[in-house]
Amino acid sequence: MSDLGAGFGYLMKGQRWVAQHGRWFGFGLLPGLVTLGVYAGALIGLGYGADDLVGWATPFADDWSSPWQGLLRTGLTALVFVFGLFLAVITFTAVTLLVGQPFYESLSEEVDRSEGGEVPESGLPLWRELWISARDSVRILLRVALYGIILFACGFIPVVGQTVVPAIGFCVSGFFLAEELTAVALQRRGMVLKDRLVLLRGRRLLALGFGVPLVLAFLIPVVAVFLMPGAVAGATLLARDLVDPDPDPDTEPRPGTTAGGDVPPAPRAWSA
Repeated sequence: MSDLGAGFGYLMKGQRWVAQHGRWFGFGLLPGLVTLGVYAGALIGLGYGADDLVGWATPFADDWSSPWQGLLRTGLTALVFVFGLFLAVITFTAVTLLVGQPFYESLSEEVDRSEGGEVPESGLPLWRELWISARDSVRILLRVALYGIILFACGFIPVVGQTVVPAIGFCVSGFFLAEELTAVALQRRGMVLKDRLVLLRGRRLLALGFGVPLVLAFLIPVVAVFLMPGAVAGATLLARDLVDPDPDPDTEPRPGTTAGGDVPPAPRAWSA
């Protein structure tokens, strides 16, 4: 259980790091602010156009008498907006990381530099990094969607569906959010998505301690914007201790390493 506290500790360390490096905090805010503006505009447009969309999609209700037509279309309009809001929440981080790839990679490199030691670089052109990030984000979102469908079905189980299932849902979201954020640092270390997932699965509680509090905070996109720079910094610190061997063989190995300093799993070559 100590890994839960350690994961939350990395989150706090990241927030402290950006608080002590104000220029990088402002630098890291830019992608989130841009994404928030786009999402806010899209949600406002959806709010104005949802009723027209529902009216277009339900021509069979044109001749319905009151109040049934109003009840149907009002309910569907609310569902459309709620669904749009849900999509905004679950995709906000992935889109922000994609939009802010050059910003967050620079921030992550600066965290590595400030902590000492080697500062890994992917050596890939920007377009290739963006392609890999977009592809991996889609794969993560598909996994989240699959878990979401299963958990939605389980939500109809009495008692369990109203207690255990929501808790599992937050844990699933927290794990994959931790993966998305650590990917900024781990991609620079040459690790593909499959290897990153294996690495984090080996320290699930550590990933959950880092990711679940962020999921709860990120339910409010405005909060997500201000926490994102520190989240990237904290994820970089977490990634360093997961994959970098301890320089002193007489000390205990860092999380994610063996006693001999070996790092599992071995990074694979980049692939498109």
